[in-house]
Amino acid sequence: MPDRGGGPSGPRMRVGRPSRRARTLLMTLGVLAVLAMAFVMFAGFWTDWLWYRSVEYSSVFTTTLWTKIGLFAVFGLLMALAVGFNIWLAHRLRPPLSAMSLEQQSLDRYRMGLAPFRKWVLLAVAALVGLIAGASASGQWRTWLMWVNGVTFGQKDPQFGLDVSFYAFDLPWYRFLLAFGFAAAVLSLIAAALTHYLYGGLRVTSPGARATAAATGHLSVLLGVFVSLKAVAYWLDRYGLAVKSSDFKATGNWTGLRYVDANAYLPAKTILFCIAAICAVLFFATLWRRTWQLPVIGFGLMVLSAVLIGGLYPAIVQKFQVQPNEQAKEAEYIQKNIDATRKAYAIDGTKPENYSGKSTVKAKDRLRTDADSAASYRLLDPNIVSPTFQQLEQKRKYYQFPTTLDVDRYQGKDTVIGLRELNIKGIPKRNWINDHFTYTHGYGAIMATGTQTDANGSPVFTESGLPTTGTLPKYEQRIYYGEKTDQYSIVGGPQKELDYEENGEKTTSYKEKSGVSLSSTFNRAAYAVAFSEPQILYSGAIGDGSRVLYNRTPKQRVEAVAPWLTIDGDAYPAVVGGRIQWIVDAYTTTNGYPYASRTTLGDTTADSLTVGNRQRAVVAQQNQVNYIRNSVKATVDAYDGTVTLYEWDTRDPVLKTWMKAFPGTVKPKSEIKGDLLEHLRYPQDMFKVQRELLTRYHVTDPAQFYSGSDAWQVPDDPTTRNGNAVPPYYLSMRMPGDEAQRFSLTTTFTPNGRPNLGGFMAVDADATSKEYGRLRLLRVTQDVPGPAQVQSKLNGLPSVAQFVRDMKGADSDIQYGNLLTVPLDGGFLYVEPVYAQGRNALYPLLKKVAVSYVDADQPEGDTTKDTTVFEDNLTKGLNAVFGVEAPSQPTPQPPGTTPPPASDGDALKQAIAEAQKAYDEGEAALRKGDWTAYGKAQADLRAALQRVADAGARVKPPAGG
Repeated sequence: MPDRGGGPSGPRMRVGRPSRRARTLLMTLGVLAVLAMAFVMFAGFWTDWLWYRSVEYSSVFTTTLWTKIGLFAVFGLLMALAVGFNIWLAHRLRPPLSAMSLEQQSLDRYRMGLAPFRKWVLLAVAALVGLIAGASASGQWRTWLMWVNGVTFGQKDPQFGLDVSFYAFDLPWYRFLLAFGFAAAVLSLIAAALTHYLYGGLRVTSPGARATAAATGHLSVLLGVFVSLKAVAYWLDRYGLAVKSSDFKATGNWTGLRYVDANAYLPAKTILFCIAAICAVLFFATLWRRTWQLPVIGFGLMVLSAVLIGGLYPAIVQKFQVQPNEQAKEAEYIQKNIDATRKAYAIDGTKPENYSGKSTVKAKDRLRTDADSAASYRLLDPNIVSPTFQQLEQKRKYYQFPTTLDVDRYQGKDTVIGLRELNIKGIPKRNWINDHFTYTHGYGAIMATGTQTDANGSPVFTESGLPTTGTLPKYEQRIYYGEKTDQYSIVGGPQKELDYEENGEKTTSYKEKSGVSLSSTFNRAAYAVAFSEPQILYSGAIGDGSRVLYNRTPKQRVEAVAPWLTIDGDAYPAVVGGRIQWIVDAYTTTNGYPYASRTTLGDTTADSLTVGNRQRAVVAQQNQVNYIRNSVKATVDAYDGTVTLYEWDTRDPVLKTWMKAFPGTVKPKSEIKGDLLEHLRYPQDMFKVQRELLTRYHVTDPAQFYSGSDAWQVPDDPTTRNGNAVPPYYLSMRMPGDEAQRFSLTTTFTPNGRPNLGGFMAVDADATSKEYGRLRLLRVTQDVPGPAQVQSKLNGLPSVAQFVRDMKGADSDIQYGNLLTVPLDGGFLYVEPVYAQGRNALYPLLKKVAVSYVDADQPEGDTTKDTTVFEDNLTKGLNAVFGVEAPSQPTPQPPGTTPPPASDGDALKQAIAEAQKAYDEGEAALRKGDWTAYGKAQADLRAALQRVADAGARVKPPAGG
């Protein structure tokens, strides 16, 4: 075979460079890939900026952004310079000749290989540690802003006499600087040591000295810096004792100094600071002595001192001085902890009032009369009747109500309210257009009187229908922002929205300026990337005027515009000024209040309603806190999404600090209008935190606090089986000594490990009241049955057993409503609605009312002593529990109307006449198409029929009749 030049393997293949066209194509694709990745990363930033600008809180975005960038740049650069400089210095201090040894010969290969890339390696290492340090520092933006804007509390800690602001605002920043300094010193030390080793300044197996004089001096200085920082840490640790958490077997969670801290740890930290400072000087002295002998001895002494003085000595003090007489030794520090904790949680003005639990009224008719005015007993449980609202007022499957409804006040009455929000899962035909363009909003606020139901056990609605009509004046009913609205919608463009279906389909087009405009192609592309939805870029349903609405839940919007606030778990709606406004309570918190015990918000605010319901969970910026204030009231407009923050606690230094950091974001309290103020209330999560602290801190005597003899607990909800805390309840009630009912938030306490009633607390929850926020705490001094005992006795009644058997026989489920507790004439009145839901029924109905009056000390045989009854309605229940019928009383009438006649017969006649009049007015309004007047007439009719029923029950039939 002829030789073809390919050798024995055949022809040689030519491997040439890619063609110019191929190289150009590859470079183009590479550039496009880089640009695409850059745009993907930029899209999130750009859409965030657009959103903040749309809600007019762009200053929050820019302040946060520039603070993060500044911290990233400064601390990233400092770390890079520190590590890079020490690597450069170690290389510069390398010995001119390395020792002849196997160790150095093996290192020569690395030195030679590294030589051409030395500068690039130095830059790469410095840049890497700088990026990591900068990213970590940028996460401290809250700490920086609080430090640079901090205002004084005007309160000093009892140990060091420093203002609380030092612990809340300054100390966290100093600790971050210290941690950064330690990181820089350690990384510089490691980098310098490796460089010295690589270039022969440090030797492990080579003969002769283990380190050159230059390496010794360099590393000693770095060790001196490290030990100096340790000295600073010891000094700061002295102040850290005031906010240190520890376990105290007598009281559990403890914050602040105890006897051993003040008399052992505090002097130990001071001594260790002095030893560390001396040790640092010895390390710096090696620049002249060139030996590590003294620094090593000093470092060993510091370590030994840390063990003996910082560990062993305090243990001896605790064992032999404190434990033999712990109560006396700790009394001073327990008192400091009590005072600080009560002040930090705004419970320092709460003093328990002894309440015997013994009835101060013996006459049964007087008790029965007082029971009517003691409270507006809320029979409509907002935690149970959501399915009832859903069935009666949902109207369409694409609407929904929240699982737990809200309680508010309208026309002076406790009212249960829920918004008819959009339910995306109920849309008849699911597709992208329907989900995001056609079905965009809910419609209407549905309300019912909290204190009554109709004859069937259904709510008595005061606002209902689609569109809603009733007692409210005309208002904007469309709900674009709500608790259940978590998907984005695109509105205002060519695609029409479904407004509502009632006698035909009605459409609308959003006209507000809420949301972000999608008129530009760039914005559409950015949102297509941000939402991972390419159709946004090219869909014909988007055009001029199109706007995208997102971040639509009230809590989500408030948290976004005020990322320094902790958000209450329950945002609630109110119809104010012709608009539906979501009201959101927000808190300022800190974890740095000296001596104040800490609480975990996620655990403290959990109860039987929040478990498994993320919608009701608190949104905490920091879960562990030891100071909290309801400093901000926020509103979110349900139609246009406008977020407004109002200053509520005008004395809160934490709020003042954040207002300095974000000027102009919080409006003054004076701008809260009267109609909005009427719907503001005391927040549940704040109340739950306070009640949890008051289980221990209602005791102010150190000896009693230490013994725990009067410690309480929040009882489990007796109406459920999940074993979680009973939720607090809103209702209008009259506390002992008050002349009138107040809209209140209430809770009960039981002694630790016992089921009887230990205490009862209510707060004035009406923001228009002069005593808003006043906590009234009753300490029950006699043995009175608690909620679980009352529930147990109720379950054991023969009438209840018969009712349950009847309902089970009818294949119905029983649901116990909120067990309300009301102080009444020295004793306690319990009222509990009981609901039943049949197998074929779609919602529960109120069927029975349980009433129990518990009295600690009544003569034997007196029916008012711990009496529990189970009746068809509240009136019968109160009559039965006191053994007398309600005396006839004039029914309160609106101004200008004629008072009702005094006799039962006349009352019945007038009630029938009023019912007929309301019916006639309703028919007339129906013929005119006046839905507002019709709704009012229906409400009047229901009220009149209730008066007919009450009057009829009091009229006795003639003998033999």
